[in-house]
Amino acid sequence: MSQQAKPSSKTNQRINNNITSPEVRLVDATGKMIGVVSLQEALKQAKEAELDLVEIAPDSKPPVCKIMNYGKFLYTQSKQQRLHKAKQKKVELKALRIGFKIEPHDLEVKLKQTYKFLDQGHKVKLDMYLRGREKAFAEQAGIKMRNILNNLPENIRLEQELKKSPQGFSVILAKKI
Repeated sequence: MSQQAKPSSKTNQRINNNITSPEVRLVDATGKMIGVVSLQEALKQAKEAELDLVEIAPDSKPPVCKIMNYGKFLYTQSKQQRLHKAKQKKVELKALRIGFKIEPHDLEVKLKQTYKFLDQGHKVKLDMYLRGREKAFAEQAGIKMRNILNNLPENIRLEQELKKSPQGFSVILAKKI
């Protein structure tokens, strides 16, 4: 039976003598509901089983406590959190640059790469950079970017609208769900 002075800061669960309620709803080590008993009786049963009394549902009236191995309980909880975190999908933002003077075939290759990233579940930031004197042709560059966006398939949506910056234009694309 572990002897902790205060509840764990990570789990905020009270164990053994840190439980404050005079009565608890007790669940034994096998998962069988025993019922409402005094705290002293619950602590006695936990001590006899050489396990800990852990407060599972502190908000209920009376709080639900279970007789269990506290160390094993913390381990299974952390394992479940790791599994949950591993299952979450990680979405990256991929960036592709296209130039103002890009040739049609090169644009086609860049768009195929964009579709590939989108199919993998990533978002894509498409940038058209204007260098030097190309900045004087910002209006034509904007028209060129709008033409590219108008020719995108229906399953692609704009996450962020076409945005003009001093360096050129950018847009963020994502796949429709």
